[in-house]
Amino acid sequence: MAKIPREDSELSPSWFTPKRLLMIFCVINMINYVDRGAIASNGVNGSLGTCTDSGICSSGSGIQGDFNLNNFQDGVLSSAFMVGLLVASPIFASLAKSHNPFRLIGVGLSVWTFAAAGCGSSFDFWSIAICRMLVGVGEASFISLAAPFIDDNAPAAQKTAWLATFYMCIPTGVALGYVYGGLVGNTLNWRYAFFGEAFFMLPFAVLGFVMKPLQLKGFAPVELTKDLTSIDAVACAIEDSKVPSVNGYVVVEDEGFGAQASNKASKSRGAFKILDQFSRFSREMKVLLLDKVYVVNVLGYILYNFVIGAYSYWGPKAGYNIYHMNNADLLFGGITIVCGIFGTLSGGLILDYMSATISNAFKLLSGATLLGAMFCFSAFCLKSLYGFIALFSVGEILVFATQAPVNYVCLHCVRPSMRPLSMAISTVSIHIFGDVPSSPLVGVLQDHVNNWRETALILTSVLFLAAGIWFIGIFMNSVDMSNEEGENKGSTVEKASTKPLLRGNRHEMLDDSVEA
Repeated sequence: MAKIPREDSELSPSWFTPKRLLMIFCVINMINYVDRGAIASNGVNGSLGTCTDSGICSSGSGIQGDFNLNNFQDGVLSSAFMVGLLVASPIFASLAKSHNPFRLIGVGLSVWTFAAAGCGSSFDFWSIAICRMLVGVGEASFISLAAPFIDDNAPAAQKTAWLATFYMCIPTGVALGYVYGGLVGNTLNWRYAFFGEAFFMLPFAVLGFVMKPLQLKGFAPVELTKDLTSIDAVACAIEDSKVPSVNGYVVVEDEGFGAQASNKASKSRGAFKILDQFSRFSREMKVLLLDKVYVVNVLGYILYNFVIGAYSYWGPKAGYNIYHMNNADLLFGGITIVCGIFGTLSGGLILDYMSATISNAFKLLSGATLLGAMFCFSAFCLKSLYGFIALFSVGEILVFATQAPVNYVCLHCVRPSMRPLSMAISTVSIHIFGDVPSSPLVGVLQDHVNNWRETALILTSVLFLAAGIWFIGIFMNSVDMSNEEGENKGSTVEKASTKPLLRGNRHEMLDDSVEA
């Protein structure tokens, strides 16, 4: 009986500890969102040139001034990354089942690094827009894999707190981006802000090619998956060649068969992989779209991200125009970084304290979003700058408390093997229906009403809808499926090592040895 050779060292954990893994993903996430904040800062984004009634004109600054962009074009730049994210996220989530996930991250972050440098070298609207599209590939390469890895390796009683630590990097990164973009753009030039981002991301792109991979719960080891796929391809070639068998085992009559089978296997292997990937993707997408808990969670997340995305991009400009903040980048950056850290960590700790369940997550999501919307709406109604800062800060703390619970639901309402796709589709959805249209739409709204206070109040009202949708989730029948496939990986290895290498019945071997 033939067995699939495998070394214990190949399946052993990599050199890094769970805390190091969390730290690596946090820094990558931080840099990605520093880029989001930097392009929204007044130092990088800039403004158009203006002329007074007396005929005195001032030149524009930043990207908008250099390329003479209107508000719609300016808003498009904040959303252009979505093209790369939309295309690449499902691809990376699917390839993670058959390829080293850290190599995939290395590829994506390499594209991100070159794209960020390209933004600094751009010469018109279309050149920088294309580079912004490629930046989305970098986020897609790890966003669908980071949360499942963290969920697998976090202590059982602190899973939501660890997720909160990872998602805390979103507001922190955006806030640091405001400050970073403002300082670099005003001191040097907006192009140097992008060159600096590429420099900081480069080591992590290289690290993606040298790190030894961990295995995700619900997946067979990558090496084993490749061996099983090869076996199936050989079996397919044997079946097509009408090779004789005795009691289910292949009878090899001459040496020429080996070359013939190998040649046919190499041709059929590629086709089998492609068909298997498409078939698996379509099945899992159907499961996600029919999961009411997942759909309600993502719908609320879309509306939430619609507001947060527009806040992050137009916040400094709105603050400058409504309250005449001379240091809007620093002020908004400071508020967001403090409230983002405190709010996100608090949300994770509170859910762990409540006992992390899907139902409790929905309670926290709806309650925190409703209260946060009330405080933010009231803040924009005030004419006092200090009153605005006080109410808006409380509102942001409450709003950011949703980050860990919403992603906890995405991870635990599906089987472990579907978590990468669940995170990928969630990320794509909140961007393509949330912050991607919100930035240009808010730009169009502002061009129409020409009143930043009114625009901000209309935008904030969307948070009330998000709270209502998440409130529905409290009453839904939700089941935590995180342990459903806990034995999948072990059983796959055991079956692969005890079954004959080649079986006469290809379909029987497929059922016994290859499990999604």
